[in-house]
Amino acid sequence: MTQNEKEAIKKKIEEDMDLLKEQITILEEKVKPISPDCSLGRLTRLEAMGEQHVNNKILDESKIRLTRLQNALLRIDKPMFGICIECEEDIGIGRMSVRPESVRCVECANAL
Repeated sequence: MTQNEKEAIKKKIEEDMDLLKEQITILEEKVKPISPDCSLGRLTRLEAMGEQHVNNKILDESKIRLTRLQNALLRIDKPMFGICIECEEDIGIGRMSVRPESVRCVECANAL
């Protein structure tokens, strides 16, 4: 992987981290408990609780991805960055451009 490709990936990581931080802030607001005395109707309350559950799942996944991106940012200047941890082949630049936190190539990720 060239230095220019690493710089582009580093920029992508930083942009993704900024977006995730904003998304996490919004989701944390949405997953606050719904008080039982809320003046929603029964079905509306159930819908709100269902939506809250979905938002909780998205929040958890966003936090995990943020941690992975932070780890990728720490590894980006190391020689093993962009090398698959399974087969030790280069991870394609296309995959790294889309999912810069990837530690496995497409073939090894699909094998899991």
